[in-house]
Amino acid sequence: MTRRSVFLGLLGAITVCSITYFNDWVLRQTHFVGNNMPVSIYGGLVIFVLFLNVMLRKWSLSGRELAVILALTLSACCIPGSGLLRTFNGALVLPYHHNRLEPAWREHKVIDAVPKHMMVDLSQDEDRVLDGYVQGLSEGGKHLRPGDVPWQAWWRPWVFWLPTILAMLLSLVGLSLVVHKQWAHHEHLPYPIATFTEALLETDENGRSSLWRSRLFWIGAGIVFLIHINNFMALWFPRVMIPIALRLNLGGLGRLFPFITRGGGWYMFYPRVFFAVIGVSFFIATELAAAFGIGPCLWALVAGAFATYGISLNSSVLGGAHIGLQPRVFLLFGACLGIFISLLYTGRHYYWAVVRGAVGLSHGEDADGLGIWGARLFVALFGVFVVLLAHAGIDWQLGFLYGAILIVAYTVSARLMAEGGLFHIKVNVFPCAMIWGMFGSAALGYHQLLLLQMVTMVLFIDPRETLLPFLVNANKLLDTRGIHLGKTCSLAALAVLLGLGAALPITLLIQYDVPAATQGDRWAFSFVPKMPFENAVATKQKLESQGLLEEAESREGWERFGAMRPVGACLWGFVVGLGLVVACSACRMRFPWWPIHPLIFVVWAKAHIGLFAFSFILGWLVKIGVMKYGGSRLYNRLKPLMLGLIAGEILGAMVPSLVGTVYYFITGKQPISYILYMG
Repeated sequence: MTRRSVFLGLLGAITVCSITYFNDWVLRQTHFVGNNMPVSIYGGLVIFVLFLNVMLRKWSLSGRELAVILALTLSACCIPGSGLLRTFNGALVLPYHHNRLEPAWREHKVIDAVPKHMMVDLSQDEDRVLDGYVQGLSEGGKHLRPGDVPWQAWWRPWVFWLPTILAMLLSLVGLSLVVHKQWAHHEHLPYPIATFTEALLETDENGRSSLWRSRLFWIGAGIVFLIHINNFMALWFPRVMIPIALRLNLGGLGRLFPFITRGGGWYMFYPRVFFAVIGVSFFIATELAAAFGIGPCLWALVAGAFATYGISLNSSVLGGAHIGLQPRVFLLFGACLGIFISLLYTGRHYYWAVVRGAVGLSHGEDADGLGIWGARLFVALFGVFVVLLAHAGIDWQLGFLYGAILIVAYTVSARLMAEGGLFHIKVNVFPCAMIWGMFGSAALGYHQLLLLQMVTMVLFIDPRETLLPFLVNANKLLDTRGIHLGKTCSLAALAVLLGLGAALPITLLIQYDVPAATQGDRWAFSFVPKMPFENAVATKQKLESQGLLEEAESREGWERFGAMRPVGACLWGFVVGLGLVVACSACRMRFPWWPIHPLIFVVWAKAHIGLFAFSFILGWLVKIGVMKYGGSRLYNRLKPLMLGLIAGEILGAMVPSLVGTVYYFITGKQPISYILYMG
């Protein structure tokens, strides 16, 4: 680890956090981060190692240095986009805007139920703070100066929220050290994205990537890149260029299979080719690729069959659609918990040794020092997180449960990345909804529910860019390169701090300067800020009608456990999800021929994986054909081709963003958007 690699890595973290919101919501290109394989970072890496590094000659960067730079930059990617800042500022101020438009909110005074330190301070200049955020403060086409932003109104909520957010994020740095040895050395997980990165970093004596000499790599990368550039140019010159269709429109078949559409399987009739997904499928277990491809189709059949008899698994039985009580989400939570338990069971000897070492007992040679110190860091910061939630008015018992559910979701997300290479996935296991469904409204009361949903709105409303998947891949890459993980993880924590320090003021400045950027994101502007308060109003009205409001609000602490009344549909969904994973995991351990991977039940009900399903099926068929007719020899020969598919698609998403940026600064106009992955 060199000084320049550390400097460049921290600079990369600051740069990504500074640019992301501008790229995503002003330029409106493929999201700068967007998922756990950011096209901006990996595309930059591909260009650098293939073309630029060799030109630096004696100043070229080694593979070890590039690994450190990449790890530090990736660590901050959980900050600027959907993982946090896309919705963070709006969540603190826009509820006041919607309160003006919602009579029921004002009647039940739900805004007043939120502690003042959790929301923006409007007492000094409401017009400038609130209306300026909604309508913008810039005038006459001139951009806003930093001094024109009403910073003083934002310090109060930032002082509360930032320590809470950092306590959870930095606890994940410790958790990444705990799981690394078990996953990388004991279970030998494939880490497909780390495998792709390591192949890029293999260099010859001249500093050029070894893939440079691979004809198959250039064939795969070149074809995919040209397809995307052709389609991008077809948007700009529709009369000259002919786009190459990567998506089939089979919507007419939906009339023949209406139960599939009713089950949420509309995407089955619009199959889309993602070349990076086909490439990733080549490096994961065959049954796992099949699970990712077939799982969403299976869910559509199951949900459609239930819908035929009037039972909707995808609709909310209570509350709003996103963080309300849906049987589907509880089924996913049961599956996530089952995976988490199976992970603990598989690594029980190692994790027990880590626990013993963390409390100062003899642990033998199973646990290493990094895992032990990682466990201590995790426990300490997790405790801080629970204390801060208690300071906000949440019962510490509920705060502990909330944090524990978060850890389950983060760990399963990281496992999907390490074992399945699933770089674009949202494990929508919302802790507030899980606690609500298991306790019931009468046990929680509307005030505790509102606070829990406020935390979700800020911390976990769109978990597609979470920190732990970034860290586990970075740790695998660093370990392969022989770089000390302890020092790098400490620097990763610093990268998170620096990235947040850069992104927060820049994002707020853009939001006050370019109101179209804020209002154009309907998800962050209209939907997210309303969710907790709409659920709180509905819950309060229900409790009032039942005559239980006063009793529910008087409960606290352990009294809530005695009053638990789980929602039936949620409880059944949880039990079924947990049972499916436990049964499948047991069969997988006992019967070598068992074909169903338990991770199928974590992702099968998610629309995002549904959009990738067709590509996973294609990748699965390619791998089966290669192994059947060519064996391991042909498989190894075709690896560069599959790496090329991944690299070509990454570049095909990155180059249009670069062109759009240049166009914007030359003309001042918003460029045509070429969105490769979901926004």
